[in-house]
Amino acid sequence: MAFDLMVKRIYEPPAADDGQRVLVDRIWPRGISKEHAALALWLKEIAPSDELRKWFGHESARWAEFRKRYGAELDGNGEVVATLHGLLGEGKVTLLYGAHDEAHNNAVALAEYLRGQ
Repeated sequence: MAFDLMVKRIYEPPAADDGQRVLVDRIWPRGISKEHAALALWLKEIAPSDELRKWFGHESARWAEFRKRYGAELDGNGEVVATLHGLLGEGKVTLLYGAHDEAHNNAVALAEYLRGQ
């Protein structure tokens, strides 16, 4: 099933074509007000576990293993994944994250996971 799914840094301004904006980080991003975030939902339960997040440390050399481990966590977190699937069934969703690395972060890994289902 194809989803209308986008990934974006939360520090970028909200756009009319974002659809439902969902923050997928466990920790609220520094310096962002709730008004500026313009969120439909903060789905912190879908973020990687603290243990996995700390192990990864945004080191690109660990990216492949991080995606594998995060996918396994998501497989065991069906209820929260189903919540996100429900939003995707309603239309466009933008997954928001706070990390500096735009290519190696949990929102990118989550989008890949969802597209692969």
